[in-house]
Amino acid sequence: MARVAGIGKQDFEKVRVSNNFYVDKTHFIREWWEAEDDVTLITRPRRFGKTLNMSMLEKFFSVEYAGRGDLFEGLSIWEEEKYRRLQGTYPVVFLSFASVKETNYVSARRKICQLIADEYSKRAFLLEEGGLLEGEKETFLRKNIDMEDVEATLALHQLALYLSRYYGKKVIILLDEYDTPMQEAYVNGYWQEMVGFIRSLFNATFKTNPYLERAVMTGITRVSKESIFSDLNNLRVVTSTSEKYADCFGFTEGEVFAALEEYGMAEKKGKVKEWYDGFTFGSVTDIYNPWSIINYLNEKKVGTYWANTSSNSLVGKLIRQGSPEIKMTMEGLLRGESFHTVIDEQIVFSQLDVEGEHSGGDEAVWSMLLASGYLKVMRYEYNEEYQRAEYELKLTNLEVQAMFRQMINGWFGRCRGVSNGFLRALLAGDVESMNEYMNAISCEMFSSFDTGKGTAGKSEPERFYHGFVLGLMVELSDRYVVTSNRESGFGRYDVMLEPRKEGMDAYILEFKSVRESRGETLEAAVQAALGQIEKKQYEAALTAKGIPAGRIRKYGFAFLGKEVLIGG
Repeated sequence: MARVAGIGKQDFEKVRVSNNFYVDKTHFIREWWEAEDDVTLITRPRRFGKTLNMSMLEKFFSVEYAGRGDLFEGLSIWEEEKYRRLQGTYPVVFLSFASVKETNYVSARRKICQLIADEYSKRAFLLEEGGLLEGEKETFLRKNIDMEDVEATLALHQLALYLSRYYGKKVIILLDEYDTPMQEAYVNGYWQEMVGFIRSLFNATFKTNPYLERAVMTGITRVSKESIFSDLNNLRVVTSTSEKYADCFGFTEGEVFAALEEYGMAEKKGKVKEWYDGFTFGSVTDIYNPWSIINYLNEKKVGTYWANTSSNSLVGKLIRQGSPEIKMTMEGLLRGESFHTVIDEQIVFSQLDVEGEHSGGDEAVWSMLLASGYLKVMRYEYNEEYQRAEYELKLTNLEVQAMFRQMINGWFGRCRGVSNGFLRALLAGDVESMNEYMNAISCEMFSSFDTGKGTAGKSEPERFYHGFVLGLMVELSDRYVVTSNRESGFGRYDVMLEPRKEGMDAYILEFKSVRESRGETLEAAVQAALGQIEKKQYEAALTAKGIPAGRIRKYGFAFLGKEVLIGG
């Protein structure tokens, strides 16, 4: 009989006691312990078993679980006598920043202080039994949600002192989801304040801490060393491209196929591989997301289990408000294409807001998406001449592709009926209705694609129309191949809709921004757009494929602020 595949189980003890579905990852304990690194930072996409593995480390090493070898019986780590003796022999502090998702710095800092204060509350016995000095007792009691920065940033350092004195052994510290406060700080605009606080906390906890035996931090991203790790020269960083612990997070293909056989679904291997395979850690390929697989075992049908969560908000922001180049690259990715870029695995959040081909902003966005699991590495090469890592990247799998399509649909959610009306009018050649619908869409959507930096003028319609093109791709992908900014004739058109079946009309759309300072009007800009289509012979790519000129419709779009005029 197949084990129960419990959804969302992140506590190792609960999984083992309940005999829930579990893939043995206890070899991670052995590999980590024998590496003898002081502080280890492991980055993996969300829902890849990071929290469960950290809970496993806690239950294995913590003195609070001494004598609980039953949790590990039958697993690989229990085969070695030296590890059976090691179980339950260290004081362990395990805390998670996963819940620190506040919209302002004051609340986020208070949440972190409360999490630390909770660790003190669990060890209240130290006040009576721990041999604390009088001054230390006062310090212990000051650890609360309202403690000052000095108290908060030194708190884990001091707790390690108290525990090491009590148990006669240095302390293991486990910090799960260390970067959640940093991502929320970026999204909500309090990055600089959070950086200073976290840097001081990490320095005292992991660098200048003689009571620390070893530590592990997990997260999604490798936040740049300059931001919060500037003082940590004892840090071993393990990213998705590292060989270390490559098969310790996520399910290998062998593990997935064994699970499908256990649940009587061996015939679904091909479908599961098509939807959920694609992750690569180090040189280990064919890694699957555990969350998707466990949900599939329960639901017995494919779906966007991993990708369909609220955790996509940052990704959506980066694509929606990103440069036109980012949106054009997304067009290719949604068509199943790959692209080449430079990647720096250290995420510099300040660069995510920087636009321009040579600014590094776009590269930072792709670095974030790779670290988050939305992209996979097809090919890697280190350019010796420029001393940089260059990657060929592609959307990870069908689940991720479906997630992006849903996300793009969501951008137009508030005006979905209007945008559908525009598409019907476009395909029907109803210019009057096209104008009515597009002006309604424009008023609603310009703010969604705006970066909030006062972008104006020519870049406004460009920013909008590339987002609009992604919407066209999602809505019309079954009927049209939608492309933008491609060469045809003697120039590069803005948007082209090439029909997938014979007998259907093709479309060329050209966008122009009205420059009032030069006395231009919407009407003149429409005519200029239509004239450019003819002058540059943009229809050449379509006629070369046998589409007759009579079936090629051409429209000019003119933008004056949020006002739009369409002519054809």
